[in-house]
Amino acid sequence: MEARPDAPMAWRLCGNQIKLWRQAANVSREELAAEAGYGVEAVRSMEMGRRRPSQHLLQVADAMFGANGKLESAHPYLEPDRYANRIREYMGIEAEAVAHHWYDVLVIPGLLQTEDYARVLMASHCPPVDDETVEARVAGRLERQELLKKQTTLFSFVIHEAALRGLVGGPEVMKGQLNHLLEVGKLRNVSIQVLPLGQGAGPAIGGPFSVLETTDHRVYGYQEGQGASMLYTDLDRVGALTKRHSMIRMSALDAESSAELIRRVAEEL
Repeated sequence: MEARPDAPMAWRLCGNQIKLWRQAANVSREELAAEAGYGVEAVRSMEMGRRRPSQHLLQVADAMFGANGKLESAHPYLEPDRYANRIREYMGIEAEAVAHHWYDVLVIPGLLQTEDYARVLMASHCPPVDDETVEARVAGRLERQELLKKQTTLFSFVIHEAALRGLVGGPEVMKGQLNHLLEVGKLRNVSIQVLPLGQGAGPAIGGPFSVLETTDHRVYGYQEGQGASMLYTDLDRVGALTKRHSMIRMSALDAESSAELIRRVAEEL
């Protein structure tokens, strides 16, 4: 059986190296499995990239094959990816942007999420992922939030009221999330506006998106949906998203009124 096409390339590369070192040392898969205390099928899965090679197997293989640390040194590179591969390019642009404009409909934007809120979302991923991957992705999301500390960078968020009322994780998690919005909204480089229910029907129901501007005045548009994402650079598409964001902002409450609504929803929980 071949490696899963969606398996991390690092798993597949490392597994293949284990197999090549094993064959060069004239050691059978059964012998390696017995020495490591694994079933033969588990070792096969690691060699084929269907399963992440464990640190223990790498240590045993390294010693058995005389690899002098070459196999064991691969372990740090096998950690779960903090970000889904499809948004890696977007993350690179996000880190360099000088102006960020977001609109979200059903969830709080990632840069504004609390750890508890983010963990609920990550743990609800479909298809399911293991706990280690969940924690790695939560850590990645919290790490991204360091961007908010760049005081010379503008962050403009418009959040649909539906996202404030969608009890992600239950009342306590949601109350903590709403209070966090109030705190972040006090930063002088951050604007948080709420689009009330029933407002901006046209552009507001098309789904979430963001528009980023970089130091060299290039503007990018980004949309993400059910298992798909799109990063736009052409002027027509980016211009359309920019206009849509402007129309949504005009229908949204101002920052002060938005904070009052957020506070009121939190008190209702």
